[in-house]
Amino acid sequence: MHPRVLTFGCRLNAVESAVIGAHLDAADRRDVIVVNTCAVTAEAERQARQAIRRARRDHPEARIVVTGCAAQIDPHAWAAMPEVDRVIGNVEKLEAKTWSERASDTPRVAVSDIMAARDSAHHLVTEFGGRARAFVQVQAGCDHRCTFCVIPFGRGPSRSVPVGEVVRQVRTLVEAGYREVVLTGVDITAYGADLPGAPSLGQLVRRLLALVPELPRLRLSSLDPVEIDKELWRLIAEEPRLMPHLHLSVQAGDDLILKRMKRRHLRRDVILLAERARQLRPDIVFGADLIAGFPTESDQAAANTRALIEEAGLTFLHVFPFSPRPDTPAARMPQLAPSVIRERAAALRELGARMAGRFYESRVGTFAALLAERETGEGHTEHFAPARLIRGRIDPGTIGRVRITEATDQGLLAEVA
Repeated sequence: MHPRVLTFGCRLNAVESAVIGAHLDAADRRDVIVVNTCAVTAEAERQARQAIRRARRDHPEARIVVTGCAAQIDPHAWAAMPEVDRVIGNVEKLEAKTWSERASDTPRVAVSDIMAARDSAHHLVTEFGGRARAFVQVQAGCDHRCTFCVIPFGRGPSRSVPVGEVVRQVRTLVEAGYREVVLTGVDITAYGADLPGAPSLGQLVRRLLALVPELPRLRLSSLDPVEIDKELWRLIAEEPRLMPHLHLSVQAGDDLILKRMKRRHLRRDVILLAERARQLRPDIVFGADLIAGFPTESDQAAANTRALIEEAGLTFLHVFPFSPRPDTPAARMPQLAPSVIRERAAALRELGARMAGRFYESRVGTFAALLAERETGEGHTEHFAPARLIRGRIDPGTIGRVRITEATDQGLLAEVA
């Protein structure tokens, strides 16, 4: 990533940081440090404030500009920090004119109404810090209102990038040497509803794979369990270039908590999804986002979430200790003690480590396709399992056939087959 852009939060922020970096380079703005914030948790905001103070200490002469979801939602709180020179919104941060010399100071807070945003970014990013994996934004914003989440107020309504534009970007990235592309957004299973003809995410993926046949590997970022469309199910079954790894926005495994979260699925929906996917593609593996210690969560509700992990076979867990976000319904619900939230998060992470370890053990002796991402031979298999070569060499940015020789706490060890 660009050395003058500090990124917090999701993959979409990482893509947008790359766009900002390109604008800074084009304008030759070496005097600017950008902090691209996240609003998902209070911890993410705390880390961003810490980074701003550190940046001011280390670079007293720099202009510090704060942007991202936290800045979009509460711009004046960030502008009140003495270290901050300027605050800009999520729309403004992607515009080249924002980073030109002339626009550097006026106005000091430039944050438009994100709810009025109608276009999604079409910015092509071809540089991802030398990594072998590229990210393409296909969608922005969210029309749902989960009770714990402020992101719709940072990202605005759901809006999609036209299919032809996505295809053009992916083709350019493949020509630049990337062997794997990840389609990303805020709510990518909502893709297409705002476009002419309302193409689904599955239709986008089918056309993309058909029109860019030289792309070896395609991944999808987080999916809503109730929004996987028919075409996407067909591709899961039939398309080997769509990787056998789905990351699901699960959040909890207790029906009452899911209803209080205002999620649109129940625990049984997750189990049925996993069963159906495995019938279509027996080797598929799942990641999941989970919130520990949501308000009113009882011991039994927490146990139901842990049981769901086992029942659905969720392997790679992203665990978020619940953090009340200002002005959300969940912030007004009866809160659990911080110590209880920490304990439940630790229990989920421990179970997640066991599930990942079980999966790693099951791969020993099998063959895999490793995308090498570093000179050291580290990379990821098709199941998104981290792996490292201990014998043989695969050039960074290329995919090689390997045999898995050993499982460790951190992932897999492999040799070139």
